[in-house]
Amino acid sequence: MDSLRFVHPELLWLLLILPVLAFLRGRRGSAPALVFSSISVAKEIAGNRKVNPGRILAWLRLAALGLLIVAMARPQWGNTKTEVEASGIDILLAVDVSGSMQAMDFKLKGRNVDRLTVVKAVVKKFIEERPNDRIGLVAFAGRPYMVCPLTLDHDWLQLRLDSLQTGMIEDGTAIGSAIVAGVNRLRDQEAKSRIVILLTDGVNNSGKAAPLTAAEAAETMKIKVYTIGAGKRGVAPMPVKDQFGRKRMIRAQVDIDEKTLGEIAEMTGARYFRATDTESLEKIYEEINAMEATTRKIKHFDRYRELFSWLVFAALILLGVELFVSRRRLP
Repeated sequence: MDSLRFVHPELLWLLLILPVLAFLRGRRGSAPALVFSSISVAKEIAGNRKVNPGRILAWLRLAALGLLIVAMARPQWGNTKTEVEASGIDILLAVDVSGSMQAMDFKLKGRNVDRLTVVKAVVKKFIEERPNDRIGLVAFAGRPYMVCPLTLDHDWLQLRLDSLQTGMIEDGTAIGSAIVAGVNRLRDQEAKSRIVILLTDGVNNSGKAAPLTAAEAAETMKIKVYTIGAGKRGVAPMPVKDQFGRKRMIRAQVDIDEKTLGEIAEMTGARYFRATDTESLEKIYEEINAMEATTRKIKHFDRYRELFSWLVFAALILLGVELFVSRRRLP
């Protein structure tokens, strides 16, 4: 889309001089005093109205000065085009949304929140720091669900991330099936690097694929699978509802299959991490971000036409008219 820009916009502040000059030009001086030998002479003079070009000349000068000031600011008309090339890294985020992700053992901004809320906040920051990567999102519980395919439209991805909630899929923890879903999305892509970042707080107990079998498929396709175990060790506060629909907190046992998650990561050339609080989870995604570094490729095109000469030409025309009018004797 075409637009107007100024190379030196700060010079436009000089336009504020124009109303000051106009004000000073319009100030009234002291009334002139003339002595006439007869009042009849004064009446005759008053009856002959003459055209005074002074006001016209003043406005022509001010208009010309204004055009010259705008010209000095170098106005340009045209457009800028920026092309951002994808980095060549495709990332599939796999997030556990099973019922255990309701456990309230994390803190965010000083208050206790459930695991999924913290995960969404941290993943959102991770997405913001990788603007040139194609990123997709898979949610899983008893089965995997493709929330967002690989995309560079991260605004849309963020909206889909916000929609995640526990209970959106039948309960369970299908770690193997989630990896398979990620591999299926990434295997046909020609990216130089393809990775899955899987976060869970449980043990595989659902789905049709065993976790290690899925990891073998990922390793064959040269897809890295980073795994994250989320939640405190031991027990964690968990909200439940009684038969009357009232919510209360219980202490639930935390059980994460760290051995399997570690084997999945090692088999695919990645790493396993354990997040026991918000800070450690943030550091994990920061570390993955650093390990899978990307380079930005930006092509910038400018197509602008200078308007300087047109404004100077217009100013010269006004000055020429001013000169012509000032030297002409008006009746």
